[in-house]
Amino acid sequence: MALSREEWLPREQAHRERADALTADHRARLSRGEKHPVWDFLHTYYAYKPAQLRRWHPGAGVELRDAAERAGWRWYSPGATPDAVVPDADRYAAEKPELAALVKRMLRRTASRPGQFGCFGLHEWAMVYRADEHRHPVPLRLGKDGTDAVVESHDLRCTHFDAFRFFTPQAVPRNRTTLSRDGQPQVEQPGCLHAGMDLYRWAMKLGPLVPGELLLDTYELARDIRLLDMQAAPYDLAAWDVEPVRIETPEGKAEYVRRQRGFAERGAVLRAALLRAWLGSDARAVA
Repeated sequence: MALSREEWLPREQAHRERADALTADHRARLSRGEKHPVWDFLHTYYAYKPAQLRRWHPGAGVELRDAAERAGWRWYSPGATPDAVVPDADRYAAEKPELAALVKRMLRRTASRPGQFGCFGLHEWAMVYRADEHRHPVPLRLGKDGTDAVVESHDLRCTHFDAFRFFTPQAVPRNRTTLSRDGQPQVEQPGCLHAGMDLYRWAMKLGPLVPGELLLDTYELARDIRLLDMQAAPYDLAAWDVEPVRIETPEGKAEYVRRQRGFAERGAVLRAALLRAWLGSDARAVA
């Protein structure tokens, strides 16, 4: 597939405008030196700058005509005509074989499993369990004793290592499974909120192999999931107008699972789209 300059320039401009709109509040807070306990995560834990998010790519194997200014861009190769370039999946795989293999493994294996929907977001509660201090300088909605009681009255079922690794020492043995980095591809499942947010991470790591529109779709999913993640957390975020999802109640659990299932469905569509955009090219040889 090839796009003329008249075809790809409007897509590039539309992408930049959409990215700027998505990050406008964050950039404004940054200019004022303000922190936000919910939204900063999208730009600190996922350490990608707004400038990276606004850079549009057509996706693997899509040739851009009259794009001499992109000659020399990473993982681009010359196209079939002068001044044409194309994101090159083979070049990416050759330069980043371990990363390419990991991303493919994580996407495919997560997609192959059924979603699990009984965790109720208790990973955030396990991160403050029996701790005198916690990661966010925000008060606990139920206080320390009330928060500990919620953890002790539930079964911890976290399947995401990057949440589990922040559990307090007292919470670690309460989880159904002891998780590890090496074992992450074997346990990641599509019902997990963080597995859905991580689609943004994988899209960014694939760089120009992912169409810009799809990248922003993964960012929007990560943003929407992040809100539920913190609404269901033990923190009192009323000062930021964040209404809690009270997962310690039957009504809160039902709302959490309903929204969690919706995110899993959105994530499944985007996960499949990432695989198609990337492996629909000549990247099938990635291990």
